[in-house]
Amino acid sequence: MIRYSLQCCQGHVFESWFQSASAFDSLTLAGHVTCSVCGETDVSKALMAPTVCHVSEGVETKTQDKQAEAIAKMRQEVEKNATYVGGEFAKKARDMHEGLSSETSIYGEANLADARALIEDGIPVMPLPFKPKQKLQ
Repeated sequence: MIRYSLQCCQGHVFESWFQSASAFDSLTLAGHVTCSVCGETDVSKALMAPTVCHVSEGVETKTQDKQAEAIAKMRQEVEKNATYVGGEFAKKARDMHEGLSSETSIYGEANLADARALIEDGIPVMPLPFKPKQKLQ
């Protein structure tokens, strides 16, 4: 897995994880990498600096608070605009990709082997930085 700092053409900067550099390239080319703020598909890699521990606890806390806010906002958008399919995620994503069911926004869980198979088959998926509320109950 590789983490990239990304930027959309509107100037929003965000991060996302990809299986590999080639997975990022193929997903971007297919228009499946979108800005987490505005949904724009014109996304490119942004300049990244290595992670450095902050000496000041206040700075580190502010960064963590901003990250938590961004993740909470992402959760809200996903839950509002997609259907939770639980452990059926890999099957439903594959069925949509193969035209066996209509395309819709879904989220759920997949084991590592199933997720890897989806990515290797060119099926656009991405990990979410939170556990679905249904999974937490």
